[in-house]
Amino acid sequence: MKILHISSSYWPAFEMGGPIESVHQLNKWLSKKGVEVTVYTTNAGLKNKENIVLGRETGIDGVKVFYFPYYGYIHWTFSPVLCWAIRKNIKNFDLIHITGVWNFPVIAAAFWARFYKKPYIISPRGSLMKEPLAKKSSFKKRLYFWLISKRDFKNAAAIHFTVEAEKEEYLKAGLPFKKTVVIPNSIDISGYEIQNQYETKLIFRDKFGINAGKKIILFFGRLHWIKGLDTLIPAFAEVVKKEPNAVLVLAGPDNDYQGEVLKFINGINIRTSDVHKLRPLILRTSDVQNIKDANVIFTGMLLGNDKIAAYRESDVFVLPSYSENFGMAVVEAMYFGLPVVITKGVGISPSINKVGAGIVIEKNEKQLTEAILKILNNPDLAKKMGENGRKLVEKEFSCDGVAEKWIKEYNNLFYKSIEL
Repeated sequence: MKILHISSSYWPAFEMGGPIESVHQLNKWLSKKGVEVTVYTTNAGLKNKENIVLGRETGIDGVKVFYFPYYGYIHWTFSPVLCWAIRKNIKNFDLIHITGVWNFPVIAAAFWARFYKKPYIISPRGSLMKEPLAKKSSFKKRLYFWLISKRDFKNAAAIHFTVEAEKEEYLKAGLPFKKTVVIPNSIDISGYEIQNQYETKLIFRDKFGINAGKKIILFFGRLHWIKGLDTLIPAFAEVVKKEPNAVLVLAGPDNDYQGEVLKFINGINIRTSDVHKLRPLILRTSDVQNIKDANVIFTGMLLGNDKIAAYRESDVFVLPSYSENFGMAVVEAMYFGLPVVITKGVGISPSINKVGAGIVIEKNEKQLTEAILKILNNPDLAKKMGENGRKLVEKEFSCDGVAEKWIKEYNNLFYKSIEL
């Protein structure tokens, strides 16, 4: 089977968000299983990548990737060249998989798929969930959907969701569909195990100057309003009062929100005998001379062994998001045995609750504080949660198993389109 995957941005444009990693892992494992996957995307988030050749095939883990230039607003990714490439070559593919909602490649792919009567799937990846729609450009997005996107979704062979909660919100909103499919994201366990061979104890703490006596509370993700940092910072301030050795590590790229996070920090006073104010440190180089005085550490994007070490050496993972269609970083944290504290707005929260891999809370400062302290003060509980999370990941979110589910779904949709 030949699949054309359309996305406005693609690996390794990590600054563009979580789907970058999960979409590529899916395509990589589909390729391993004999599916011929081609990706058409833009160079959004890759302008500093000198090894990216525009308009020509780039082989990445067995996946054929074509990057095309975009013009104008980075989140619209207008690309006439990509549109022309789809029109010219779409006849050569059996099925089209589209990731996204609010950008030009989605419109172009859906239009040409309908024109040439090719079945297509759309994965909105949480973009149509209630919180993202309500918090930013709500009116414009709703108008855009009903004027432009509605037809694309109405005629899609299937709409894909990563968790049941995302599907339920979509149906409750009365949005159009022919068929819905729920298949989770996956984690490439084999890739992490290979890198683990080169892992040495406390590599993350040594590199970033965090001594072994500190308890690391890890947030891993984009610095963005939807991640709930407005709840995390004041909750952490309360944690420090009872656990002075606690350190909050904010690992991830800045989505023009770091300044707001610093305002949260600077606006909070800690009234204890020896701590008067949260002290942040933004790491721009490998110099960690002043890190011993910091309560909050901004590491920027972590990749490879730095990322693995951060998970392995932390004490608890937190993600107090307003809304997450899935929560890829949560899965990664669980794989490395970290107990997790997440809000009900994170898509996989029912699975966490079911197996006891962490604590699921409302988006509430008091609940977040109590959950973090409960885990930090109960090593046996933390260990048990970590073990439960690891088992969950191995059972439900392996790339091999998820790829098999997709192959079955692709075949069903393809043969159904032939019958029609």
